[in-house]
Amino acid sequence: MAVTDEIVATWRNPRRVLARMLAAGQREDRALVYLLVAVVVIFISLWPALSRAAVLMPEAPLTQRMLAAFLGVLLLVPIAYPLAALSHLVSRAAGGRGTWYGARIALFWALLAVSPLMLLRGLAAGLIGAGIQLQLIDLLVLAGFLWIWLSGLWVAEFRGT
Repeated sequence: MAVTDEIVATWRNPRRVLARMLAAGQREDRALVYLLVAVVVIFISLWPALSRAAVLMPEAPLTQRMLAAFLGVLLLVPIAYPLAALSHLVSRAAGGRGTWYGARIALFWALLAVSPLMLLRGLAAGLIGAGIQLQLIDLLVLAGFLWIWLSGLWVAEFRGT
C-alpha cells in the first residue's frame, strides 16, 4: 500500500495500520525513512510562517530563518530515538512485551501520519498568523499525534506483534 494510503488509513484505524507494519517484519531502513520524511514535511510546513515573519520583520532575511528552522527540525532525528526508547522502557515497566523496533516505528509513523495536519498548521500560521485558529489547529495536531502514537505503541507493546 502507498504511504499516502497508509496515512489516510491510519486516521481511520491506527492500530490496524501499525499491526500491519509490524507484521511485515523489522525494517530499520523503513523506520528511518519515515522519520526523515516526517522531518522534511515538518520543515516544509514551516515555510509559510517563516515567509510571513520575514515580511513582517525584515531584519532577518528569509534564508536565515529557513536555515535556523531546518537545523531546529533536524534536531528531531537525534531526539526521536531516545524518546522511542523511553516510551519502550515505560511500556515495559507497565507490562509491555514489545521490541525496541516496535516503539521506534510507532513514534516515527505517528510523526509522518500527522504531517498533513502539520501542513495545514503551516498554512494557517502563514496566512492567518497567531490567534485562536492557530491554537485550535495546534491542539488538533497534538491530539492527533498522541492518538496515533499511543495507539501504535499499544499495538507494538501489548499485543505481542
